[in-house]
Amino acid sequence: MKMSEGVEWALHTCLNLAWVEDGSPVSATVLADYFRLPPAYLNKQLQALARAGIVSSVSGPRGGFRLAREPGDITVLDVVVAIEGPQDAFRCTEILRDAPHGEAGVDYRSTCAISQTMRKAELAWRRELAGQTLADVRATVESRFPLVAGQTRDGLRNRRT
Repeated sequence: MKMSEGVEWALHTCLNLAWVEDGSPVSATVLADYFRLPPAYLNKQLQALARAGIVSSVSGPRGGFRLAREPGDITVLDVVVAIEGPQDAFRCTEILRDAPHGEAGVDYRSTCAISQTMRKAELAWRRELAGQTLADVRATVESRFPLVAGQTRDGLRNRRT
């Protein structure tokens, strides 16, 4: 399964926003500059996150983006779906129907062993992502790299001023 780089960018950006303690908005330009990303492309990801209710947009000269929900209420799957869409990664097109012994009227999506295997794997993947919140990721990063939260806050703050 291949995801766009926008998923990585969105997850890191949400994590950075989770470290902004006062919840003040951070501009797309500042967020992009932090990782040296193209601002227009990151802004596209931020707009998708806003449409999904993960971040909110604040207009004005001191505007930008901030988390719309608590980090514990945002799953990794929420972010992936906001960026990639809700479609299944594997799409059974029921090619068995056109095979020499295929039958019209059979729902091969529910009877095909390959389709069932792929669906089972995707459900496990989605369950795993749904079981991890932004707060979980934040806690993992903070336990492994205790200074990173403060460094990120300072880095974002310094780019704003």
